[in-house]
Amino acid sequence: MTEWLVRRFVPNAQDVDDPGVRTRYGLLASVTCIVCNVLLCLGKGLVGLLSGSVSIVADAVNNLSDASSNIVSMLGFKLASKPADRDHPYGHGRYEYLAGLTVAVLVCSIGINLVLSSVDKICHPQPTEFGAAVVVVLVGSMAVKLWMMAFNRKLGRKISSETLEATAVDSRNDVVSSAAVLAAAVLSNATGFDLDGWAGLAVGAFICLSGWELVRDAVSPLLGRVPDPEEVEHIRQKIMSYPGVLGTHDLMVHDYGPGRQFASAHVEMAGEGDPFAQHDLLDNIEQDFLTDDNLVMTLHFDPIVTDDPKVTDMRHWIALAVRDIDPRVTIHDLRCVPGPTHTNVIFDCVRPMECELTADELRDRVCALVRGHYPKAICKIHVDESYVSPRQ
Repeated sequence: MTEWLVRRFVPNAQDVDDPGVRTRYGLLASVTCIVCNVLLCLGKGLVGLLSGSVSIVADAVNNLSDASSNIVSMLGFKLASKPADRDHPYGHGRYEYLAGLTVAVLVCSIGINLVLSSVDKICHPQPTEFGAAVVVVLVGSMAVKLWMMAFNRKLGRKISSETLEATAVDSRNDVVSSAAVLAAAVLSNATGFDLDGWAGLAVGAFICLSGWELVRDAVSPLLGRVPDPEEVEHIRQKIMSYPGVLGTHDLMVHDYGPGRQFASAHVEMAGEGDPFAQHDLLDNIEQDFLTDDNLVMTLHFDPIVTDDPKVTDMRHWIALAVRDIDPRVTIHDLRCVPGPTHTNVIFDCVRPMECELTADELRDRVCALVRGHYPKAICKIHVDESYVSPRQ
């Protein structure tokens, strides 16, 4: 069913990096879930009215709230597809993250409401409705919600969508809630002890917990989370694959919404080379990232000395030696200014994330290490912070 819907309503479905294709996936998922929730609401409402079951009618109303969260998701995908404008030059992709956050908050509110109503049931117990109509409606609802969970999870993972993942969790919570209600109704009818309130309390706590995890996941990209280490390594390896590139550092990746990433990095090349040819190579690398990875890349050329064996040996020795301080520490942009009594050794040192040493402490340790091996060296070290991963 899912594959048929994708083939029918999402042209070029395999090109998930295309913002237009991504939007069509999101709209397909949202509209499908709206239709399912509205049909569930109508079906439950009709059965509830005919059977006189208040709980079934209440569950029908709950499906309307689920439909409202699907409408929020649809609006998020639609707004995220708006092109960049003068006030938002990086586009509107983060609307999708905001939609995911809204869905997560709605999940939390549903859990809190269920906890409060369950506490009230525990304090003021009432007979639990149980009959053929209740069983049929709950089982049918669980079957539909299980399909919706699988549907949203599959599409969410295909396009890496926090919003659809949150919708899948919401559907899963509905299945857990309905299963708990059904189990409580069966046990209460068999034992005569009212378990409905306690089951609702447990499910409500579970929904609150999963809702909080969704909120945390939705807030993370809005705050600026660290990029995927596999993506960082891919960028680094791709830059290093070009002839003439000797190293890369100071990589930064900015996420302005799914499919809207911007990055910058410094590229080390021989200072003795042709600057025009090197600039042309960087232009080609930037274009390849845009074409192959849909990544807007800006590269900065860092010339390094390659025809002085002493400088080359010093660079290699320091690069290896700093790993004794922390295996994740790296250096770059090393140059030497010799004098009659000493040599100024100037370079940048990258302090990795969660390093126990402060920037000043790291600078002092590196300076002592270099002076111990090169007594006439005076270090001029600038400590950079890593913004991507332990290794750039």
